[in-house]
Amino acid sequence: MSHPNQFDLFRSRRFLPLFVTQFFGAFNDNLFKNALLVMIAFHGLSAAGMGAATLVNAAAGIFILPFFLFSAFAGQLAEKYDKAILARWVKILEILIMLAAGYGFATHHAGVLMGCLFMMGVHSTLFGPLKYSILPQYLKPPELLGGNGLIEMGTFIAILLGQIAGTLIISHQPHGETLIIWACVGVALLGWLSSRSMPAAPPPAATLPINWNVIGESWHIIAHVKKNRTVFNSLLGISWFWFFGAVYLTQLPEVAKTVLHGDAQVYTLLITLFSVGVGVGSMLCERLSGRSIELGLVPFGSIGLSLFGVDLYFALASAPAGQYELTSFIAAAGHWRVMADILLLGVFGGFFIVPLYALIQVRSEPGFTSRAIAANNILNAFFMVVAAGMSIILLKAGMSIKGLLLTVALMNVAVAIYIYSLIPEFMMRFQVWILTHLLYRIRAQGLDNIPETGACVLVCNHVSFMDAMVLAGRVRRPIRFVMDHRIFKIPVLNFIFRTAGAIPIAPVREDPSLKDKAFDRVAEYLEAGEVVCIFPEGKITKDGEMNRFKPGIEDIIRRTPVPVIPMALQGLWGSFFSRKDGAAMMKWPRGIWSKIGVAVGEPIPAEAVTRTLLETQVAQLRGDWK
Repeated sequence: MSHPNQFDLFRSRRFLPLFVTQFFGAFNDNLFKNALLVMIAFHGLSAAGMGAATLVNAAAGIFILPFFLFSAFAGQLAEKYDKAILARWVKILEILIMLAAGYGFATHHAGVLMGCLFMMGVHSTLFGPLKYSILPQYLKPPELLGGNGLIEMGTFIAILLGQIAGTLIISHQPHGETLIIWACVGVALLGWLSSRSMPAAPPPAATLPINWNVIGESWHIIAHVKKNRTVFNSLLGISWFWFFGAVYLTQLPEVAKTVLHGDAQVYTLLITLFSVGVGVGSMLCERLSGRSIELGLVPFGSIGLSLFGVDLYFALASAPAGQYELTSFIAAAGHWRVMADILLLGVFGGFFIVPLYALIQVRSEPGFTSRAIAANNILNAFFMVVAAGMSIILLKAGMSIKGLLLTVALMNVAVAIYIYSLIPEFMMRFQVWILTHLLYRIRAQGLDNIPETGACVLVCNHVSFMDAMVLAGRVRRPIRFVMDHRIFKIPVLNFIFRTAGAIPIAPVREDPSLKDKAFDRVAEYLEAGEVVCIFPEGKITKDGEMNRFKPGIEDIIRRTPVPVIPMALQGLWGSFFSRKDGAAMMKWPRGIWSKIGVAVGEPIPAEAVTRTLLETQVAQLRGDWK
């Protein structure tokens, strides 16, 4: 049987109608907006005597203004009403806006078109909290990361296609205005039709009173979400990405024109590479994380953003001189590095934001997810405005476009260090992810036997010094490991274990007080509904065979009765970190990316737990693969 993957969601009514609705919405936003900008820049559209440059900047501000004004209101609506029904009403609003825009295009009425641009901003503001907060209702936990990746991929591809289509359609003379009217209204109708197939999504807070005080409610939801440090810093991380992306995407036209000496087709190529990169990175998240929300991808993404942002500066500095159209630009080998950097910026951007969106969805308190997404939209808009302001100031002060891009890439390093110092869990997960993925190919079976919520104890055989790392890298929930104090103190691993809340323990004959403290902490974790993992053998095997289980597991369950889940590690015997052929980590490694296994059995009720039963279950799960 093939392993399920994110693309299977396209065959599900739980996801496909939402994806199509979101795709058409993002496509229409950019179809309309780019057509309007082309009319301003090339067809003499003006309003109130403003020049083309002023009107273009005003259009950017008009579109983003609703995110400041109505995000809090949109978050409340998505909590209070069925999100599927709300999506249909938002799509009806889009149809009405596009009909009004049709009149504006037909009459070249700038005021009407600017008003429609503002209303399309309202449309996007209303749909934003809905599309992300509905995913946890539609999708199972293992599907959540893949679903977010597909949404991000679809959004960036829709933005790209909308920009290209808007420019091409409105430029088609003499019928450009007529064609764009049909296109905008037609896409809005398609979005409404797809929204009608979205399954019901009952409101999590149907009795929520609507606060009409926009400023007060915006401040309230941001203050509320700040209480959850992980979620709030995830919001800041996503907003920083939009700051980073806004600077790069805003400067790409000038990069193409004045730095690379290319034409409009070269700019289209660059924006295509970035958008495709984000789509590829978003889709790869599920494969790289094993269908779990892997926070380790976030530092991986931020490292890539800085690395390729800095490299882009040097690639632009060494780009060949001359005038280029698309074919000659691609043919020049000196441009390949530039194209690779922009593509990889998009890929690592996908690695960065997709896990953060999924984390917000699972870590936000029930009944507040939509408002957390609304807070994210407010912060995104603020960061993008600040990005625009900073860019204007630095460029007016004499900084080159290349220098501006380098500055933002270096700022990304400082921001990453700040965020990861506030939440060490990100860097801890990154180290776990890097170590386990470089060293092993892990085949996991039965992970669904571990409950998504509630306390439980995992028991596993003890084969090597990497056992805890392997389990932490495959189990979706955070695990509190009980481990030998000597393993706990190993350099580098100590940071990971401390950040993960591991519990050092020592034999009674060595330090009885440390054992008592360990059992007290285990009880605290279990009473708080967390997952604890112990290795009941009490020591790493010296011959590849399992040691007898000690009675500590029975003492733990007697004190705090919770389900116990047997697990087995397979294939680690003989590895560099095992004691085969002598002391661990004192022999030549047998290789990297070795195939190993993790097998998880069904939960055993607390009243049935005995160390003999658990030892038998773990031995059966392990089988002959040591």
